[in-house]
Amino acid sequence: MVLAGSKILSEADGDCVEIERVGGRSPVLLVCEHASNVLPAHFGDLGLPSEALSSHIAWDPGALPVARGISEGLDATLVYQRFSRLIYDCNRPPSSPGAMPEASEIYAIPGNTDLTAEERLARTAALYVPFHDAIRGLIRDRRARGQDSIIVTIHSFTPVYHGRERAVELGILHDEDSRLADRMLEAAAEAPLYRTERNQPYGPEDGVTHTLILHGLSNGLRNVMIEVRNDLVADDVGQGVMADYLKGLLQQSLDA
Repeated sequence: MVLAGSKILSEADGDCVEIERVGGRSPVLLVCEHASNVLPAHFGDLGLPSEALSSHIAWDPGALPVARGISEGLDATLVYQRFSRLIYDCNRPPSSPGAMPEASEIYAIPGNTDLTAEERLARTAALYVPFHDAIRGLIRDRRARGQDSIIVTIHSFTPVYHGRERAVELGILHDEDSRLADRMLEAAAEAPLYRTERNQPYGPEDGVTHTLILHGLSNGLRNVMIEVRNDLVADDVGQGVMADYLKGLLQQSLDA
């Protein structure tokens, strides 16, 4: 639902949420909150240069192709946001300053400066609410037909942040429920293709587990957040290798 007069999404923009492989048989329910760097037409360029809009501040480069590869390999349903995190970061609650950030790493975001309460509410109603309602609906429908749901969110991160290089290549993140993360870390240790670490380069203290809490912990469902370093998934080959590896980790962990 879009608030009347909000002008957040036009008919040409289309829906904010996309669901692929809706009938997937896997218990894994894939979520990609930062899949796109597209801005709704109403917002122009938010006052940002083109290099900022193509960078990691606007989206998670490579995350959607990796998620699609896992989806295909496991026959798993995938839900993703069609618009940039700069308009609304769907992995943040409406109360978070990071939901509609005024700055990200080295960039100030003019189009997000001094938003009114009404403007924030309109963005929340247009992007956050339907996105998470779609996930709730899928979980409800799957439960009704006796299909389990395991929440797996797919993200990527920049190899250099605020001038500091990150050695970690693959992060397995969790909040209070570490059941699936523990299994995946054990599986990764047996087949160490990437430098893999727990709750890196972010963790719950950074506020990044909102989707896991909202749909995993609140429903008693197993859940995990996967962070891949984006230089490793910059092309088709890297994306395919990463997707295959993560598919294997997930399948091995579920079988265990």
